[in-house]
Amino acid sequence: MAGMDKFRAIENFVAAALEGSFSGAARRLEVSIPAVAKMITALERSLGASLFDRTPQGLRLTADGARYLESCQPLLEQLSAADEAVGAGAARPRGTLIVGAPAFVLQNCLQGAMPRFHARYPDLHLDFRIVSRLSDPEAAAAEVFVLFGWHEVQDMVQRRLAETRYHIYGSPAYWAAHGVPQHPRDLERHNCLCFRNPEGTLLDLWEFHRGGQVESVAVNGWMSSNHRDFVVDAALAGEGVVRVSGMTTWQHVQSGRLVTVLRDWEVRHGPPVTVHFRPLHRRTPRVRVFVDFVTDLFRELELQREGSFADVTAERPEWQGKRYGRASNSRRGPGTR
Repeated sequence: MAGMDKFRAIENFVAAALEGSFSGAARRLEVSIPAVAKMITALERSLGASLFDRTPQGLRLTADGARYLESCQPLLEQLSAADEAVGAGAARPRGTLIVGAPAFVLQNCLQGAMPRFHARYPDLHLDFRIVSRLSDPEAAAAEVFVLFGWHEVQDMVQRRLAETRYHIYGSPAYWAAHGVPQHPRDLERHNCLCFRNPEGTLLDLWEFHRGGQVESVAVNGWMSSNHRDFVVDAALAGEGVVRVSGMTTWQHVQSGRLVTVLRDWEVRHGPPVTVHFRPLHRRTPRVRVFVDFVTDLFRELELQREGSFADVTAERPEWQGKRYGRASNSRRGPGTR
């Protein structure tokens, strides 16, 4: 296999491995599916090894394929970074940048600002993927991640973009029908709609402090979900009470569709907003300009949406990263289900 063909074959192989299919690689590289399959088959023939198991569900790397990907991917990324760092690419980033973020971050924080980013960098194509954790399958293809919460990965550069604050929200109709809580413990008699995080923990332990007072309330409700917007939509419809960050519900509060209660209490454990990228992309122009943009964007959003609590450092809750079925079980010790 000739030098340039070998490079293209490796490029096709890495794209197929990251996307999990020939069709995904074809879309990413803007070529035909048969062209991708032909390149990878020729590469396998030249190596004398099978790189993929072809299954009805898609592609699965063989042991040889996984080792080959581990060696080839950094080389391609370094070459791409070198190309961008020279000449016009450094001044005018171009190409495709794959960004991973949770759906609610895309919709409530990034979407409205992207036309401004496009006007500034018209030659850069943004490909957004829904990613909640760096271990999600879609994360393999992404170059930059904008995440809520506590994510510690040794081989990633991490920057904290903003602090958020949790609030207790309900619709005007819900509060009119059920009364407004005056103390955190009053939430025990309300229908509290809880979110289940990507690790599977039901976030039913809502913690508050005011001065020297600390209150931890194990809340209950008839509905929960791992889809954040499904829970928020239920609250908008008057079905119950939610605890979510002001960063992602600001529009609903501004419109009067959600009303905050217990405002004289601080709700603990609002998650930080962080950006992550691989160290070799530190000077890659397309990555650098996006990271700089979201750094400025979340500084603006923090001041606009979190107000006087913007200087509060997020505390990591005790149950974070542990295997609890419910966050409230953390009060009874690890291993409780």
